[in-house]
Amino acid sequence: MIRALWTAATGMTAQQLNMDVISNNLANVNTTGFKKSRADFQDLLYQTSRTAGAESAEGNEVPTGIQVGLGARAAAVQKVFTVGDLMQTGNDLDVAIEGAGFFRVELPGGEEAFTRAGAFKKDGTGRLVTSDGYPVLPQIIIPENTTRLAITEDGAVNAFLDGNNQPNQIGDLELAKFSNPAGLHAMGRSLFLETPASGPAVLGTPGQDGFGALAQGFLEGSNVSVMEEMVSMIATQRAYEINSKAIRSADEMLQMVNNLA
Repeated sequence: MIRALWTAATGMTAQQLNMDVISNNLANVNTTGFKKSRADFQDLLYQTSRTAGAESAEGNEVPTGIQVGLGARAAAVQKVFTVGDLMQTGNDLDVAIEGAGFFRVELPGGEEAFTRAGAFKKDGTGRLVTSDGYPVLPQIIIPENTTRLAITEDGAVNAFLDGNNQPNQIGDLELAKFSNPAGLHAMGRSLFLETPASGPAVLGTPGQDGFGALAQGFLEGSNVSVMEEMVSMIATQRAYEINSKAIRSADEMLQMVNNLA
């Protein structure tokens, strides 16, 4: 009965973590380029009273053993990098990736980060930057007299200058991809950092060699499904509730034993 108390407590802890993950997914349902997370769980150790295949007192082989599990724990919380729905904005500086890949940005310390959020802006020096002011790599400078910007599917950035109907190519957008995107480190602000688990970034041209093509005037929405998260929330709540009832039942059984004394 004491074992049941601690076993059910691990179940409540696991479901609390699951609810935290679901809550974060729902909180970011409208976050551009957000990738939902999923909690994975595994069972804990087992107490073995009898081993399968052991010999009984009569000399027979026991076909099954007696093992009692000690609960559950979180094994991982991983990002799911499915593509979100594309939303048309009509803004020349909004770019979505139709497929695999990440935009590269430069952090203040010179480190590279990666993002799926293509809601770019122009800073005071004409650089193409993220909403937090981090420059996009490779660096692109938009001339002051630019009247319109055109970004092709393969990443070529063309500027139409005042009084000139011919586009001038001012740079190219590159994409990066990883052998294991789930191994990236999420640092917030829709940014990810490379880790040994993700593998090194492989650079390439949009629309080629497995990289997604670019769509100007679109943004990639969150890949969170509100319906799926609501169903998961209900299941998690019920699992938490049933574990709390298991604790209450084990406590009542202990109380019965104490009353016998």
